[in-house]
Amino acid sequence: MEGMRGFWNLTSTISLTLSILYLFVYNDEDVSAVPTRHLCRPDQRDALLQFKNEFEVQNSSISYYRCIYSGIKPHEKTESWMNNSDCCNLLGGQFHSNSSLQNLHSLTTLDLTGNRFSGQIMSSIGNFSHLTSLNLSQNNFSGFIPSSIVDLSYLIFLDFSINSFSGQIPSSIGNLSHLTYLDLSSTQILGQILSSIGNLYKITYLDLSNNNIVGEIPSSFGYLNQLTSLYVGLNRLNGSFPIALLNLTELSSLSLSYNQFTGIIPHNITSLSSLLPSSPFLLWMLLLSLITNSTELLSLGLYLHHLSYNNNLRGPIPETISKFTNLEELDLSHYNTQGPIDFSIFSHLKLLDYLDLSHVNTTTTIDLNDFLSNFRRLDGLFLSGNHVSATNKIPVSGPPLLRYLHLSGCETNNKIKGQVPGWLWTLPNLTYLNLSNNTFTSFKNSTKHGLSMINLLASNNNFTGNIPSFICGWRSLATLDLSNNYFSGGIPETIFESLRTLDVGHNHLTGKLPRSLIHFSSLEVLNMESNIINDMYPFWLSSLPELKILVLRSNVFHGPIHQTSFPKLQIIDISHNHFNGALPSDFFVKWSAMSSLGTVYDQQNKMYMGDSYYHDLVVLMNKGLEMKLQHILKIYTALDFSGNKLEGEIPRSIGLLKELHVLNLSNNAFTGVIPSSMGNLTALESLDVSQNQFSGEICKS
Repeated sequence: MEGMRGFWNLTSTISLTLSILYLFVYNDEDVSAVPTRHLCRPDQRDALLQFKNEFEVQNSSISYYRCIYSGIKPHEKTESWMNNSDCCNLLGGQFHSNSSLQNLHSLTTLDLTGNRFSGQIMSSIGNFSHLTSLNLSQNNFSGFIPSSIVDLSYLIFLDFSINSFSGQIPSSIGNLSHLTYLDLSSTQILGQILSSIGNLYKITYLDLSNNNIVGEIPSSFGYLNQLTSLYVGLNRLNGSFPIALLNLTELSSLSLSYNQFTGIIPHNITSLSSLLPSSPFLLWMLLLSLITNSTELLSLGLYLHHLSYNNNLRGPIPETISKFTNLEELDLSHYNTQGPIDFSIFSHLKLLDYLDLSHVNTTTTIDLNDFLSNFRRLDGLFLSGNHVSATNKIPVSGPPLLRYLHLSGCETNNKIKGQVPGWLWTLPNLTYLNLSNNTFTSFKNSTKHGLSMINLLASNNNFTGNIPSFICGWRSLATLDLSNNYFSGGIPETIFESLRTLDVGHNHLTGKLPRSLIHFSSLEVLNMESNIINDMYPFWLSSLPELKILVLRSNVFHGPIHQTSFPKLQIIDISHNHFNGALPSDFFVKWSAMSSLGTVYDQQNKMYMGDSYYHDLVVLMNKGLEMKLQHILKIYTALDFSGNKLEGEIPRSIGLLKELHVLNLSNNAFTGVIPSSMGNLTALESLDVSQNQFSGEICKS
């Protein structure tokens, strides 16, 4: 950008750069006659310096890096403006209605992007009659968008995105007849889309996404025949598919996602032939257009669920999809097909390596054996939420490269019944298998296969008998979820060298915790909830260096609770057992994660516990209610010792757990006073110490 090359630029447009704040001042004088030592007209210079003094200058790492990227060295103060230098600091503060900017009558371009301006946009903005470009995005402007903006009759570019406005879009905005770019996204505006926007005949880019807009897209949008990009996602729009959009033949990018549209996608959607594959609304436009080079397509990037999610768009999958014979990736997930599907139309797509047909809402049953026989190059197959049948019959030609297979059931859909096919374990590269939410009853035995398995999810089925011993040979296994079944017997005495999550909650398991668990050096989550495990307090688990979640709730554990050191433990639930005795006074001294989570929490990690394909799940009592945590924040902490026979005083060391969010000690036999050290638990959101035998006063701190 020219403005980056000097404080004043000797061209027909004078430009000032302040970090990412740009002011362009129109100068109609003959600049060639101005001596080089005079860098601008005095009135313009004074107005700009006065404008600078109206705000406090705030340092910003964002502006710092942007300036470094542009080859400009940051300065801490704006005093250097007088020395013909640029500045890399950010302005912030209230934007006054009588701002000195009013003195720059000939301004043609005003860019205040990415500062911290607050307050209302000055109503006198309409006095800048020469403005052709106005950018106030990424600030904190509030109030109403001034109606005086209509006076900017030469405006071509207008960007108010990422602010905190209130009210509706000014009705007068439709009078800006020269406008080609309009961005009002993420501005908190509400109300309906004005039909007057249809008067912006020259507009090519329109973004109204991520607001509180309701109603339908007005039919006047059909007149915007120059429009190439339209984004109205993340609102509350409703009604049927906006037929007016079919007139926008130049449209190459369209987002309607996360709204409440209903109805059938019109067949003449083919008129939108310019839509790009990268657009969220792209499938039917491409499949029905029957473009001549369709067989050359490699990937459509088809994430149709971005369109259908929170909408109710529906319609059949056209048979013409079979013509895309070179297609490598296809995602039709979460689409309402409104009836049966002929799955043979996919058999021609021999080069697919990614196929997602999950939750397509069809009544058709997918024969897994036959379906897999069509694909030799498949890497990922997603059939969750459908009617799937599978037998022990080995597919004629199974996909040898398959790594990810999702077969999870969903709500009232038919479940896969009977035995888990043994041929699944023969797939040499299978690393992720999701069998959850079906009606499987047993596993077909395997003695030498499945060695590549990393994630096996088989929760919410009807498995009975012992946990299969052949699983113990899978040395790469990181996640094993067998919860909510009918497994019985003991937990196998086995060593999973790389196991990260072991969840066998809600079964009929008996016996003791296997001492081999002490060797699970990578274990982060251990959930044994709701079984019949009969053992003493497993203090020896404190030797597991990565253990973060320990759930032993509703078993037959008994005896005293000994001193333990859990440096990374964030959630522990040993409630509803038969533990007794008093807790040592220094019991919580070495529970580092709950004391100072910031020292053990890696800020570079993802937000939730788990990995890309599996999120850990626990059920906790919070404020007297059972709370199911489908995704556990990595900063979440909880301690539940309720429903036991613990006695004596609550250890004063509990006051060290300053990062604790949930504490439940109810239904025990604790006595004495509630320790004043509990006043240090400043992060606490839920506390339950009911049904005990406390005395004295509640601590005042």
